[in-house]
Amino acid sequence: MAKQMIGVNRLASDVELENLNLIDLLSERHIATRKITEQAWDKESSIQISNSEWIIMAHIYKQQPTIASVTKNLNITRQATHKFIKNLAAKGLVEVQNVENNKKEKCIRLTTLGGICHEKHEVLKERLESQIANKIGTDQLEVLKDILKAEWEI
Repeated sequence: MAKQMIGVNRLASDVELENLNLIDLLSERHIATRKITEQAWDKESSIQISNSEWIIMAHIYKQQPTIASVTKNLNITRQATHKFIKNLAAKGLVEVQNVENNKKEKCIRLTTLGGICHEKHEVLKERLESQIANKIGTDQLEVLKDILKAEWEI
């Protein structure tokens, strides 16, 4: 499976990538890697989970944030956050509960199934990262990660 993952979808040829600026290169690689992990997930599970839903699941993994904090921290509209959470709850991946001593606030947490799905998805992303390291070299991958983690002051 690991060897199949990296070649699943190439969005742009090397020549096309060569002509792109930094912003477009980051975008192309982001789209490609998300697509590859999405296709790998779809091969392993019948549960359809959108990228936005994955982001919410990662944010709440082993936590119980309020829906308001999810909206704020992920920079998603309140309406969209509620829609994604409703979809996740319908799939049995999250539970919404009242916050103690607060009738307005609701908190969200992953169900057991949601936690299992999140952990399997993390394994798929680790496999892809390993494939990238094999292709570009572990040192180069670490440099790339350090650059992306650095404060760019922009």
